[in-house]
Amino acid sequence: MRLYRNLVEASIKALKKIFNENQLADRVVQKTLRSNKKWGSKDRRFLAATIYDAVRWYRLHYEILGKEPQSTEDWWKALGIMWSLQGVELPEWEMFAGLNSQEIQDKKEEFSSILKIRTSIPDWLDDLGHQELGEKWVACMEASNEPAELVLRANSLKTTTEELLINLDKKGVQAQAMELPDAVIVPKRQKLTALPSYERGYFEIQDASSQQVAPFLEVERGMTVVDACAGAGGKSLHLAALMENQGKITALDVEEEKLDQLYKRSKRAAISIIKTKTITNSAVIEALYDSADRLLLDAPCSGLGTLKRSPHIKWRLTPDFLEKIKTTQQEILQTYSPICKKGGKLVYATCSILPSENQGQVQTFLDSVAGANFKLLNEKQILPNEGFDGFYMALLERI
Repeated sequence: MRLYRNLVEASIKALKKIFNENQLADRVVQKTLRSNKKWGSKDRRFLAATIYDAVRWYRLHYEILGKEPQSTEDWWKALGIMWSLQGVELPEWEMFAGLNSQEIQDKKEEFSSILKIRTSIPDWLDDLGHQELGEKWVACMEASNEPAELVLRANSLKTTTEELLINLDKKGVQAQAMELPDAVIVPKRQKLTALPSYERGYFEIQDASSQQVAPFLEVERGMTVVDACAGAGGKSLHLAALMENQGKITALDVEEEKLDQLYKRSKRAAISIIKTKTITNSAVIEALYDSADRLLLDAPCSGLGTLKRSPHIKWRLTPDFLEKIKTTQQEILQTYSPICKKGGKLVYATCSILPSENQGQVQTFLDSVAGANFKLLNEKQILPNEGFDGFYMALLERI
């Protein structure tokens, strides 16, 4: 791999925004990739890989460096350490002066027995993970540093998995079917949203673990379904496809902008049964009480199951935020659960791997007055070392 100064400088500028100015990594990367029209696809791939790798392995690099990077000079050294560990021969640039590849490898070896440094996680998070998951935490963190696989969901309202594979192959995109219904994996990461098949709504980009949530709700054609924390609606779209676009889905969220995205995605996917509604006050929720055959509560969470695709989460997460989000999760269970009618079912789901956000929340709900008329039918925990995002889902029935 050849290094170009202008691309390294752009990477450092982005990393300083992420770590020194606390800006969101995904947005910084997007802005960086759009900042120079002369950059080709290889340049953009280099930038994205450099920034995300530096975020993913941040602690290991700064421990080897001896301090957390602050200045531009520090970041040159940190990136030099990263590339040296990757086996890249560093150019004889003054910014890399003093870096010795053997010394870097020796320091890495010194840290190999310390999980929080070896896998680059904060002290407090490592302590919490061991407390909640025991030895499972080690495997989860090691797996979380692997880049996320690119997985698609074929839109069964417009195509089949087999037809989608043929369509992709015609455009030079190699893909393979998975055991999950409608799931397709693309081994080589690439931009697919410009393909005609995407614009025509033949597929959505959705992780394999996320694709297991909608079927877990056991929807059927003609049902009334509420997706109460819909966001941009990936799971609402999946529910609609499973219902063969027959019935009614109400997608709720506190952010109108995300629901606007869902509206556009619904049109592209040829889905007509999804209606969006912004949550502006409690009356919006109460008006839906006792109305839904099925209720999806894809609750906000720490996101610790998604570190493969969003490694910046581990640096933005704080103990205070985690406690606040757990309070929010329980409030959602308490306040939204009456939307589910008697005899109906709800799924509580998160993309977290912490039992305190998952099994613990469900048990607290079941032990409460609001949860007294619900029973747990099934639950599933997916961990990052099983191949894809970490996810939890619990199926409850209102009796």
